[in-house]
Amino acid sequence: MRRSIPVLILLLATTASCGQQQRQQPQDSMSPPNAPATQAFESADAAPPGVVSRAAAGPNVGPTAAPGVAFNYRYAFRLAAPRIAEVQEQHAQLCERLTVARCRITGLRYRVVNERDIEAMLAFRLDPAIARRFGREGVEAVARAEGMLTESEITGTDAASSIRQAGRSIAQMTDELRRIEARLAARPSDDERIRLEGDADRLRQGIRAAEAGREEQADSLATTPMVFNYGSGDLVPGFDSEMTFAKSWRQALDNVSAAGLGLMIIAITLAPWILIGLLLWWAVLRIRRRWLAKPPVETA
Repeated sequence: MRRSIPVLILLLATTASCGQQQRQQPQDSMSPPNAPATQAFESADAAPPGVVSRAAAGPNVGPTAAPGVAFNYRYAFRLAAPRIAEVQEQHAQLCERLTVARCRITGLRYRVVNERDIEAMLAFRLDPAIARRFGREGVEAVARAEGMLTESEITGTDAASSIRQAGRSIAQMTDELRRIEARLAARPSDDERIRLEGDADRLRQGIRAAEAGREEQADSLATTPMVFNYGSGDLVPGFDSEMTFAKSWRQALDNVSAAGLGLMIIAITLAPWILIGLLLWWAVLRIRRRWLAKPPVETA
């Protein structure tokens, strides 16, 4: 009996190890074979270190690749007034490094309302293949400058369908124009010739308009417009920053300074009129004392 105990223990250990291996095999088979590829894709599109916060950079969401769709990107940023020009220059340099073949600056605005309220704009035309990444890098530059993304809008237009529709319309109008020209070559009556010539002119105008529209849609697929709007202070509506003691103290000092400046302006504006009023009052008193005073009464 004592000799059989070690044999039983060995059999139980062997059975337990086999069961554990069988349980691990299904778990290993459930792991996706393309996990490393997915991780590499996510890391390639992840934000670099140094970004201030997730809220400042906004959501990392972009349009799905859609052939034939022309996208339009618009971003709005909130920054401290002194940082707007700096970040605007960084975005312009980012575009210049890509060369004009892939990025062009098509518009710029910088307007100072007062020392705290500044608004600016920068417009680009980008290679569609790099538009999303360029937008993310622009947002990250704002976040590094202690700013934040306040609005992001991406719209798309199905340009390919418009191009196909324009092509069908051009083909139909061209066939109709050939039929009319063939009829005109047969020398119809004067009334019919005048009517056919009018129809031919309208068809030629329609063909030119359709070709221009098709070229415009083709250009929208070749380049992607992107606009960066910058703002500070009250020029960014709907944003309420956290009020700290330092901000409250600065705001109180600003209010006192503004009130003192207002009182000074009122005093300077009214001072000449007050002085004129005092001089007139002094002149009236002098006249009353000198010419309008009653003579002294003689006593007996």
